[in-house]
Amino acid sequence: MATTAPGLKSNDSRARTVTVVKHIGLLATLLVLLYPLVWLLATSLKPADEVLTSLKLLPSRFEWANYTTALDGVSGVTVSRLLINSLLISVGSVIGNVVSCSLAAYAFARLRFRMRGVMFGFMIATMMLPHHAVLIPQYIIFNKLGMVDTYWPLILPKFLATEAFFVFLIVQFMRGLPRELDEAARIDGCGPFRIFWSVVLPLTRPALITTAIFTFIWSWNDFFTQLIYLFDPEKFTITLALRNFVDQSSSSAYGPMFAMSVISLLPIVLFFFAFQRYLVQGMATSGLKG
Repeated sequence: MATTAPGLKSNDSRARTVTVVKHIGLLATLLVLLYPLVWLLATSLKPADEVLTSLKLLPSRFEWANYTTALDGVSGVTVSRLLINSLLISVGSVIGNVVSCSLAAYAFARLRFRMRGVMFGFMIATMMLPHHAVLIPQYIIFNKLGMVDTYWPLILPKFLATEAFFVFLIVQFMRGLPRELDEAARIDGCGPFRIFWSVVLPLTRPALITTAIFTFIWSWNDFFTQLIYLFDPEKFTITLALRNFVDQSSSSAYGPMFAMSVISLLPIVLFFFAFQRYLVQGMATSGLKG
């Protein structure tokens, strides 16, 4: 009968031990990362007197009225209206960034024109420019255009390729595509725009979806810019409503505030899970198959 060498048995045992330790470490890390979300969900169901006084994770009784109060909204504006406002700004920002940044990236990555390197370097330099440094000039411009207290200051800049990070991201992705594809399309009679639309853009889908995911999350969670430009409660997003919710009822509204926070997180989670497989594809492939 065949026998297994002692050395092989010890190696197998050591490998199993290492695997178990790795799994335990990953589970412990996962618990640490998920604890804030669990705490938020548990706190949204706590009575008002336990939110700031009790250190227990689970409430003594589940206060479902917190969600009822949160759904009523603030300043006479319902949560559904707040969610629609946030969704309108986020979707508009996604469309603007995907369209404008992909066009700008195509110009920098695939076309030849004068001062391309200088303009690209200038664009990269804007990534180091603090957002607050340009906030006042932008506000003056939009105020003179009569766009303050509208959604235009939050959406219109996205259609002008002002997000240098996403332009750089898509440029790096497009530079990895073979130029032979452009040459073959040009031989078939395609112009620059047709090459962009029919050849380059479909292959850049992972980078575009990555841009869409981060744009949606950042726009949805934006607070400061919306606070500067929006005054009418009917136009408030759910992010602004969270602040007004606390101001409206002071400390007694902490439970409903956390309940509204849970509601505000749901669209982001659903959006991420809907497109995460495309994000993984973008990290695992170079944009070409076969």
